[in-house]
Amino acid sequence: MLQNFVNIFRVKDLRNKVLFTLLIVGIYQLGSNIPVPGVSYSAIHQLVTQSQGAGVFGFLDLFSGGALSRAALFGLGIMPYITSSIIIQLLTGVIPKLSEWRDQGSAGERKITQTTRYLTIGLALLQATGLAFVFHSGLGILLANQKSLDLIPNFTVPRVLFIVLTLTAGTALVMWMAESITERGVGQGMSILIFANVVSIIPSGGRLIFDQAGAAKFSVIVVVVLLLLVAIVFVEQGQRRIPVVFARRVVGRRMYEGGNSYIPLKVNQAGVIPIIFASSILYFPVLLSNIIPVNSFRTFVNNHLLNATSGFYIITYGLLIIVFTFFYVTVAFDPYQQAEIIRKQNGYIPGVRPGQATQQYLSRILNRITLPGALFLAAIAVIPSILLSAWHITSFPYAGTTILISVIVALETVKQINSQLTMRNYKGFLK
Repeated sequence: MLQNFVNIFRVKDLRNKVLFTLLIVGIYQLGSNIPVPGVSYSAIHQLVTQSQGAGVFGFLDLFSGGALSRAALFGLGIMPYITSSIIIQLLTGVIPKLSEWRDQGSAGERKITQTTRYLTIGLALLQATGLAFVFHSGLGILLANQKSLDLIPNFTVPRVLFIVLTLTAGTALVMWMAESITERGVGQGMSILIFANVVSIIPSGGRLIFDQAGAAKFSVIVVVVLLLLVAIVFVEQGQRRIPVVFARRVVGRRMYEGGNSYIPLKVNQAGVIPIIFASSILYFPVLLSNIIPVNSFRTFVNNHLLNATSGFYIITYGLLIIVFTFFYVTVAFDPYQQAEIIRKQNGYIPGVRPGQATQQYLSRILNRITLPGALFLAAIAVIPSILLSAWHITSFPYAGTTILISVIVALETVKQINSQLTMRNYKGFLK
């Protein structure tokens, strides 16, 4: 294993990619610890203490690596870019113009990327504006308590505009860094930055659980986490390979030989996207509770949606993950489009007629393989929460989400490094 790490730095191109990725991650962590001008540093210190594993703020802080509770330059993190990318991906199958761009190849991809960037800036402006007002007077509901905490005591229009522009500029810089990692580094940029955020919170989260649960219960939690790690690696490697046979074809005066290939359908085809979707849906009523002045609604939100270890939250969270897994896989993998591609390339699946029969076959296989993947995602996300709820441990209730994101991104990055080493006749990490 040590020799494999040495091989990474023997290949100049791969070495530069790894070092560039580490440099960008270092810059990102630096920006996540520099507060925006105009906020109260003493209030930030109180916020960091109160927001650990608390309510909506605890979950949002997870994806920003603690930058949100520090009111840092990169406080919004990568979430606006992720949200924008998901929205554009979902709308591609609905809006004809986006579908047309998708079919145009690299030129269309550039147009879609540019649209994603514009939408990211728009979302960042909206979120930064809302965050400025939340920092001033709305932290009580997000922290699942009624303690008043004002991060912007001098709440004037120029200061608020400056904070909003600073947070938006930070999001734009984070977006550029994510795209730079994808183009010039190792791994997928957004995933790498999320991985860096999540991993940076794990030590403090483990410490919180140890302080509240004690050594014995903490040891049991560690064993459960290790078993979950093994399960995640096992399921992530699983896939259903659908064989495809391509016949000979003549194009002009040239004859192209046929061959055999396959369509790999992963058990966890959706990755961590359903978890992000489900979390966003669950926290939408929490944001509405700031607007709707109904005491019964606010009481329900405080008792169930702001407590990530409550039975209602766990059951609803798991069901939403299953629903969004099917939804995302259906949008991301279009059986009709895949069947058309196979037909146009003069190919067929053995035993299945081309055209509509192929489409129905792919849809049936996709649904059958998505069900265990959805149940797996839901189980990984809620099992640690169930364990923490049984022992009345409220610290760091997002352990399952943290583990899932960390392992999936690490596996994908190692696979990419492994392919680079194998291509250059070096022994890779994976066998």
